[in-house]
Amino acid sequence: MSDILMIVTAASSLTMHDGTEHPTGFWAEELVTAHRDLVGAGHAVTIATPGGQPAPVDPGSLDPSQTGGEERARAFAEYLDGIAAELASPAAIADVDAADYAAVVLPGGHGPMSDLAFDPVVGRVLVDANTAGTVIAPFCHGPAALLSASLPDGSFAFAGRRLTVFTDEEERTGGTGANTPWWVESRLRERGAVIDSAAPWSDHVVVDGNLITGQNPQSSASVAARVLAALA
Repeated sequence: MSDILMIVTAASSLTMHDGTEHPTGFWAEELVTAHRDLVGAGHAVTIATPGGQPAPVDPGSLDPSQTGGEERARAFAEYLDGIAAELASPAAIADVDAADYAAVVLPGGHGPMSDLAFDPVVGRVLVDANTAGTVIAPFCHGPAALLSASLPDGSFAFAGRRLTVFTDEEERTGGTGANTPWWVESRLRERGAVIDSAAPWSDHVVVDGNLITGQNPQSSASVAARVLAALA
């Protein structure tokens, strides 16, 4: 079985377009689904955050109106309780070596828009992993972290790569709306990524070599399945 690095946001708020602070963190369904399915298949998952700071759950992602009901909200919360120690004391990304892992998985939530997208240490890990051909699997807002990956000449390490991400349309209609501080899909396009989107809120995964991306929370299980297939 393989060692898998899960890079998770440590941001608990996102500064909005109007300057207000929006509570955020990782999205429960995404982290829970990926962690559960990967560990359930026998792999070891190491959670890491910038500075080894605690990984906060987006409170909205445990709201039954967002999870699809009380039962799912309770199941997500119970799973998070079971890995509470790992979330409270994760590894520091600066201390990890991409060469030690067979895959790097990055769940979303709006938190990555606050920290992972701008963190040069995250960028270094992603560049190293990509150079080695390691599986890299960000989904929903997780692909925001790819923006941190610059090559020595300043170019984007994932320019020209096909990927999907939480779309601008999904952000406008079911995300943070017009007050969104910046648009992840648009920013990735500007940096040279080739975006492959499906209908809003549909389960959609794009595989381009070692890069496996998912569009939204609905794609969480499919991303995990593709990672497991790639590691098999």
